[in-house]
Amino acid sequence: MSSTAHDLPVVTHPSAGTTPLGTPRNEAAARHLWGHFTDQSGWSEGRLPTVVRAEGHYFWDSAGRRIFDGLSGLFVVQAGHGRVELAEAAARQARELAFFPVWGYAHTPGIDLAERLALAAPGDLDHVFFTTGGSEAVETAWKLVKQYWALQGKPLKRKVISREGSYHGTTHGALSLTRITSYQEPYTPLVAGALQVPNTNWYRSDPQFWHDEDAYAQWLADQLEQVILAEGPDTVAAFFVEPVQNSGGCFVAPRGYFDKVRAIADRYDVLLVSDEVICAYGRTGGLFASVDQGYVPDVITSSKGLTSGYSPIGAVLVSDRVYEPFRDGTAVFRHGYTFGGHPVSAAVALANLDIFEREGLVEQVQRQGPAFKATLERLFDIPIVGDVRGSGYFYGIELTRDPHTRERFSDAEADTIRAFLNPALYEAGLYVRADDRGDVVIQLAPPLTSTQEDFDHIESILRDVLVRLAQRLE
Repeated sequence: MSSTAHDLPVVTHPSAGTTPLGTPRNEAAARHLWGHFTDQSGWSEGRLPTVVRAEGHYFWDSAGRRIFDGLSGLFVVQAGHGRVELAEAAARQARELAFFPVWGYAHTPGIDLAERLALAAPGDLDHVFFTTGGSEAVETAWKLVKQYWALQGKPLKRKVISREGSYHGTTHGALSLTRITSYQEPYTPLVAGALQVPNTNWYRSDPQFWHDEDAYAQWLADQLEQVILAEGPDTVAAFFVEPVQNSGGCFVAPRGYFDKVRAIADRYDVLLVSDEVICAYGRTGGLFASVDQGYVPDVITSSKGLTSGYSPIGAVLVSDRVYEPFRDGTAVFRHGYTFGGHPVSAAVALANLDIFEREGLVEQVQRQGPAFKATLERLFDIPIVGDVRGSGYFYGIELTRDPHTRERFSDAEADTIRAFLNPALYEAGLYVRADDRGDVVIQLAPPLTSTQEDFDHIESILRDVLVRLAQRLE
């Protein structure tokens, strides 16, 4: 590897004006703003940008650069930036009823949104519990399944299973389901009872499965069944699974996987929780990704794209079976959040779903998703591009030392590559993510309003940067 840390490009950003108290904003950020998952030294060293406005598929930083939002903020801004109708929906609701909790009361936008989501959900997932975000939705689901089984006279069913390398959130319970060691280590001990099975990373599977999709699906299903049997079915409450796993780079399940998972869950009386915080609301081509993948879960967790990011909300959708013990009031789910189902957020979500229907965004993703993939696959002529995988408008490009043998980069090489990629792509005008939770993968999730012209723009920037990276690695 020819590149070293000291010759990587450094992104510098001049002050975005001053705060109302007269402090240069980059200085105020360094002193006071604690970024999420952020190396705090970046503020004082001038490496972190300040975003000042956004419109359509682009945002602008304080240096005046226009950047294509190839990650929809963080898998969130489905309908694009600058949607006046969403801002107006928030303003109307704030004037009418800015806040009221759903603790023993209801409000009209909450009722309307719950009905709309229930009617769109698969199967009999007719009951909606609102949160303010994805981690809270996962936390809610774990607590709910524990209480459900206790009410069924099976209090030992408290363990939950998730997949290797998966990310399910950062609250203490959700973090226990997250299978990323570096995220977990500072906060141990975690919630007891979290188990794991292999993920669906077909590209990194045993070579015997590279050309046998059915055998790979069966092997994965067998691994799940073996864990349930080893732990004892009377102790396992639920299996949490993403339709397309985010962490590690857009792992798509092999054909037949979800049919087998659903059958195993039914066989051993294990609830199936579909974590669709990223995949729902059009990202993979349907309002709910479990519908795309052809399975009906017992619980769905969701958030992100429900309002296109214009106001925070999360939603847990629950089947009749799981809801039944709470229906007559003999049992109460003693759980909630002050801002869960916030009326302004609910109103924005309804307006966002109106946009989905009016502009046919789900249908656009279904129609244009294959073209997005095909455009990214043009990058296979670059010698370090090993895999392009994903679904809808949610794709990962894995880089490898040798695409033929699938040889990985060393940890040190991977760190240096990521340190090059993020600033280099940004400087070239593209905001995406070089995932740091496994192999070197560039993640892409453009707004659902993106078209072939946008795909070509993304590909051209990626090509320029990846060619330069390949030359550095020679």
